[in-house]
Amino acid sequence: MKIGVLGAGTWGIALAKMLSESSHDVTVWSALKEEIDTLESTHTHPKFRDVVLPAAIKYTADIAEACSEKDILIAAVPSVYIRSTAKTAAPYLQNGQIIVSVAKGIEEDTLMTMTEVIADELGDIIKEKSIKIAALSGPTHAEEVIRDMPTTILSACPDLKTAETIQDVFMNTCMRVYTNPDIHGVELCGALKNIIALASGMLKGLGLGDNIKAALITRGLAEIKRLGMKIGCCEQTFYGLAGMGDLIVTALSVHSRNYQAGILIGKGYEAESAIKEVGMVVEGINALKPAMKLSALYGVELPIISSVYSVVYDGAPPAAAVNKLMSREKRSEFSE
Repeated sequence: MKIGVLGAGTWGIALAKMLSESSHDVTVWSALKEEIDTLESTHTHPKFRDVVLPAAIKYTADIAEACSEKDILIAAVPSVYIRSTAKTAAPYLQNGQIIVSVAKGIEEDTLMTMTEVIADELGDIIKEKSIKIAALSGPTHAEEVIRDMPTTILSACPDLKTAETIQDVFMNTCMRVYTNPDIHGVELCGALKNIIALASGMLKGLGLGDNIKAALITRGLAEIKRLGMKIGCCEQTFYGLAGMGDLIVTALSVHSRNYQAGILIGKGYEAESAIKEVGMVVEGINALKPAMKLSALYGVELPIISSVYSVVYDGAPPAAAVNKLMSREKRSEFSE
């Protein structure tokens, strides 16, 4: 397959390496020419200096080159840049291409998931050129994928043939790929689990223990499922790789930038200072406002997510937020 990776961040580069080593023809695009120059000259990524990238990977700052004659395009930019990247790529899309979003987020103004944003931006081009759009999501830290450590992931698309094509392309001895038609549920999980990971980091930063983190992950999943079921997603999705799987790894792993940012906030950092310290995009913070809008729109209570919002945007002390959650009115676990 000929594959264009739009975005040269850690996840885009990890996937580019994996796909190149599976004998696919890979071209990586970045809007930042200096980023492309560094990758081209060093064959390493600044975040993975110990990993040598395959010499076969091509790099370009020309999005036309990245899109031209490609079977698959991977949208691997941060969620806030998905719309602008889709708009920039639109004139160069070709018949029958598959666009795979690996970004995790919800657009604040429209409350669209990333594949919905891409579809909205492309408009009639999708039908005119028979473009298919899918999502790739699951418990997949780039730090492990780039080092060929065993990983599982979901290929999500309502069109089974497209989902299976992606499954075939991405599956190898280190990456096991499952399919799931519930693309909206998969993407909702991918966005909201980052907020729960922020909360988990805050607990760590406060010096609290494993009991409360286990409770947080369990009740966090209940919140995500409650909202997703109201929207019309499939319940099984929330207990699978995109739901429980991605939530566990993001809320507990040292590789998780959301968990890292949460630790700093729990220690007293302001959100902006925590983001700067982490040095990468913290998608959980980007997801907070859309999550609260979805909560209001669908009339679904999200106490943990609301508490994280109060810490990040209202200046509530993390310890006070924990106490407030622990003091909520008693209820049954089955009263979802």
